[in-house]
Amino acid sequence: MSELTLNNGVTIPQLGFGVFQVPPEDTQRIVEDALEAGYRHIDTAAAYRNEAGVGAAIAAAGIPREELFITTKLRNGEQGRAQEAFQNSRKALGLDFVDLYLIHWPVPSQGLFVQAWKEMERLYANKEIRAIGVSNFLADHVDTLLASAEVVPAVNQIELHPSYQQAELSAKCRALGIEVEAYSPLGQGGDLNGRAVTAIAQAHGATTAQVVLAWHLAAGNIVIPKSADSSRMRENLAASSLTLSDDELASITALESGARIGSDPAVASFTQL
Repeated sequence: MSELTLNNGVTIPQLGFGVFQVPPEDTQRIVEDALEAGYRHIDTAAAYRNEAGVGAAIAAAGIPREELFITTKLRNGEQGRAQEAFQNSRKALGLDFVDLYLIHWPVPSQGLFVQAWKEMERLYANKEIRAIGVSNFLADHVDTLLASAEVVPAVNQIELHPSYQQAELSAKCRALGIEVEAYSPLGQGGDLNGRAVTAIAQAHGATTAQVVLAWHLAAGNIVIPKSADSSRMRENLAASSLTLSDDELASITALESGARIGSDPAVASFTQL
């Protein structure tokens, strides 16, 4: 599994496993299946309400902690008490430290994400978090944060898939040394049925999901697909060995349509509580 090196020297598996919308009662079983399939990077969030299941799977799997990379995220309604929220997440996960902690959404209407970042910088300095970053931050949110930050975010996790690529934001982040992590990397399935993707999959004897994931990996994105099916988990993981030609990559890039699926970070203001 290929790894990327973050701006502080910490390495992260480029292909991980996301647990968004995995029911709490199913999380331990599904994450255990993912770990058995070979995933070592698991992405959760306090808002998903399944951190405890992730932690139970980690404990049951018996994989050495240093081989795992665990991400969780700060809920919007807890930006004013980030340190307490982090400790609650860490305890739910049953971990001594978290590899990556993200501000889940900027919620600019609250005006609290800089304050939250300062708390996260302290946790990072105390080595309770190996890397800190953000999620759903647009260019102006990044600029506002960097004006006060001592630590440059290691990652910006954003909605990114062939039909919604956020190319300008991605380029800005990379220029600042911030890795781009793609959520909804398959467009929640909507990007798997296009003619270009289907043709490439047939040419390689691959699944359409593998083709889109290989496109992400070639672009340098960190990517966190989700599946509850163990055979699909393995198929997705095998995308790391699929190499596409420049023309094939370009044909997928040409699918950009500006079709956002999720909320607009400029105005999103839900608390997640």
